[in-house]
Amino acid sequence: MHSYIISGGPGAGKTTLLQALHQKGFATSEEVSRQLIIQEVSKGNNCLPWVNLPCFALKVLKRMMQDYEHAQSYSGTTFFDRGIPDIISYLEAANLPVDEVYQQAVQQHRYNRVVFLAPPWQEIYVNDSERWQTFEEAVTLHNAIKATYQSLQYTILELPKATVAERADFIVSHL
Repeated sequence: MHSYIISGGPGAGKTTLLQALHQKGFATSEEVSRQLIIQEVSKGNNCLPWVNLPCFALKVLKRMMQDYEHAQSYSGTTFFDRGIPDIISYLEAANLPVDEVYQQAVQQHRYNRVVFLAPPWQEIYVNDSERWQTFEEAVTLHNAIKATYQSLQYTILELPKATVAERADFIVSHL
């Protein structure tokens, strides 16, 4: 099994890129945070990142670990829209404590050493019902994410600001 992370700040084109990789025949795992935000809002819950980030982070962690375990049974390559280290980045960017459960999870759920990082890209940045951050906040999160992956000894490959097809080809060329 080969598990690769595509990460970066909000609105950098990760989801669209994952869709293109899926069309090329790769297994993909959608961004857990977006799915959970939709579910929590529909239920009227307050376990949302802009209301209660510690509660939300724990739910994201549980789902990400399930997705990781599920991908273990697949013999091919899987691309994840964000990885468990992203949770640490979000907590640190919000100046919240990072409980031991997150540190244990990143050690027990190691992805491929290469992480593809989508840089902030204002020309494609759009807010929506699940992406509430300003572009400046997205840049701050991008920097926190990059620092977290580097501190965990991952190798960062920054994606070019290019078409979706060119970004997908870039990734495939580095497998």
